[in-house]
Amino acid sequence: MSPETADAEALLLRNARLIDGSGGAPQVGVDVLVRGGRIAEIGKSLATPAGAAVIDLGGRTLLPGLIDAHTHLLSEMAPSHAEGVMREVQESDADLALRGAAHARTTLLAGFTTVRDVGGTFAIRSLRDAITAGRISGPRIVAANHAIGITGGHCDDTNGLRPDVFGGPPDFRAGIADGPDEVRKAVRHQIKLGADVIKVCATGGVLSSGDGAGDPQLTPAELVAIVDEAARAGRKVAAHAHGTEGIKDAVRAGVHSIEHGSLLDADAIAMMKKKGTFLVPTVYVGRVIEQAADGGKLAADSAAKARFIAPRMRDSFARAAKAGVKIAFGTDAGVFPHGDNAREFSVMVDLGMAPKDAIVAATRNAAELLGLRDLGQVKPGFIADLVVVDGDPLADIRVLERPALVVQGGRPVRPPAW
Repeated sequence: MSPETADAEALLLRNARLIDGSGGAPQVGVDVLVRGGRIAEIGKSLATPAGAAVIDLGGRTLLPGLIDAHTHLLSEMAPSHAEGVMREVQESDADLALRGAAHARTTLLAGFTTVRDVGGTFAIRSLRDAITAGRISGPRIVAANHAIGITGGHCDDTNGLRPDVFGGPPDFRAGIADGPDEVRKAVRHQIKLGADVIKVCATGGVLSSGDGAGDPQLTPAELVAIVDEAARAGRKVAAHAHGTEGIKDAVRAGVHSIEHGSLLDADAIAMMKKKGTFLVPTVYVGRVIEQAADGGKLAADSAAKARFIAPRMRDSFARAAKAGVKIAFGTDAGVFPHGDNAREFSVMVDLGMAPKDAIVAATRNAAELLGLRDLGQVKPGFIADLVVVDGDPLADIRVLERPALVVQGGRPVRPPAW
């Protein structure tokens, strides 16, 4: 090949132990050739294209770039409840976007090349678009903009605060709506301003004030209206849902995923399995909020809810996974530090999930949930989002917490650490 036709954009990764994200057995001594940001060829002893960059992995494990289906890139846990309240009244979308940019890079370097951000402000749309345009570094973002919920519910960030501080109660523009017609309007507004997915609060939450974590909030009629309106625009719906009744209402309405799913009973598990509803379990964050409760970092009512919900969340996940409910990896990063996303893996495995299934949850399954047809597996034609780790994650899942190389769109963003 002449210098004029040399492929300077090609990348050849040699001698990998490949876990391809499909759930199949690892392959050893594999080469992966990347061209134009996509996987061109997988095999052994592949020829090196002229001008291609070559990285010898030395038998290290190569996986698809990891996907976190439940993040909050604009957020970070405040040192105390009081400081969290101060942020609510002092910070603007500009502050959130700048913080999110730092969190996005940290997340990418941790091996998560794609995330679904399930509820923040319109700043997440700006962050998504800046990353897509290549202006800043970060994971691909599937963005929800504002989450949708009832007045005084988990999605209402003004709970317990003077409404006049915010110029009056929030309305559909911030995702707060009551009744089927108003929630349709809220969905349309989020989509109008760039939402890729719709996030709803079907039940109360742990860190919100004045609501019970397990209490149903959106009514069945409201949930049906939301799912219908989202479907008209080709959008999926993710439902924050801790309580059993709210989980069932959301599944019946046709949501695509249940986030947290803390109080699952046998009927809810059977419904999810029958409908193909994903569970995004976020079990690591349960331990984090228990520690925050014990350390005095939460309001008293949130601390009590944390101690009640967290152990039940772990039990629900273990039973759902054992029953064959589809699991997609998600963490709730933002409640704990961004970049620690991979700590979710070890909790999933500790609760009985096989390491190979935990990896599938963060690759093929998460890509399926997010509707990303060319991500989540190492296959010819797929986008070359890849992560390399030292060691064998099937023997020690914690090695995923320490990526040695991260490739996004065929370009190394964390250079080889060897």
